[in-house]
Amino acid sequence: MTKMITYEAATRLDWPGAVEALRFGHTLPSAQVGDMFLGPAQATLLSRGAYIEGLGYGVKSFTVCDGNAAQGLPTVQGAMLVFRPQTGELSAIIESRLVTEFKTAADSVLGATLLARPDSTRLLIVGGGTVARSLIAAYSALFPKLTDIAIWTRRPEQAQALALGPAPSGVTLHAAPDLERAVARADIITSATMAREPVLHGAWVRPGTHVDLIGAYKADMREADDALISRARLFVDSRETTLGHIGELMIPIAAGVITPDAVQGDLYDLVGGAQGRQSAEEITLFKNGGGAHLDLMMARYIVKRAG
Repeated sequence: MTKMITYEAATRLDWPGAVEALRFGHTLPSAQVGDMFLGPAQATLLSRGAYIEGLGYGVKSFTVCDGNAAQGLPTVQGAMLVFRPQTGELSAIIESRLVTEFKTAADSVLGATLLARPDSTRLLIVGGGTVARSLIAAYSALFPKLTDIAIWTRRPEQAQALALGPAPSGVTLHAAPDLERAVARADIITSATMAREPVLHGAWVRPGTHVDLIGAYKADMREADDALISRARLFVDSRETTLGHIGELMIPIAAGVITPDAVQGDLYDLVGGAQGRQSAEEITLFKNGGGAHLDLMMARYIVKRAG
């Protein structure tokens, strides 16, 4: 029987469980992944498939239609299909928004648990969209020593609106009026913007900071400047889905600022025991590239908890 799971199932999920699902998924054999893009740039169909031995098969198909917002419709719409590993039977259809929301934040927070200083108390979120709301909850759940979460957005009213929302227990949530000053104070910086030019500068970042980059997902997009990329110890969620695909790395590699070997490891390496942070003074940087294998890992968690 095929299960139908909608976004309302989010109430049955939690962030520690979501992060653990991704951690466990990286103890399994490396995934096979493949992407397909169809249609014009302003109205595109994306299908992202993955196979992981022991988990099975998954395909997330969704449309991205830029003009939908003007009609009061969601820009992104779609579904995730999950197939059983032994028989290939369709076992679940999950609203794609549910998979993406939990996968994106859990990906970054898993990276942070492996790279950030465990005594981190101050988090800066750059960006004020849907992902930012997830990051507030996810980071708070996995970093219990956090006491201060600052939010910076290009439009101050957006950060102020988020800061007025419910704050995690024991955490002060507030808007940051000055990005440079907020970066200089933060122990962890997580950025989820649509920037095509860097918004984070290496000169602002103090030693010991962990930087988590989510937003730049196309070849012409960047959130960090060359100084930050060359100064930090670099990690990615997956070499296969970031190197050669995402501007955050492609642009500085093409310019000779770094080489592909500057990437020290991915989540398969880190979960497998590879060394991440080498000292309390080191700046670490994690590039969250997403990927169909992460969607499949998260979908299996959702089916288990909410199916």
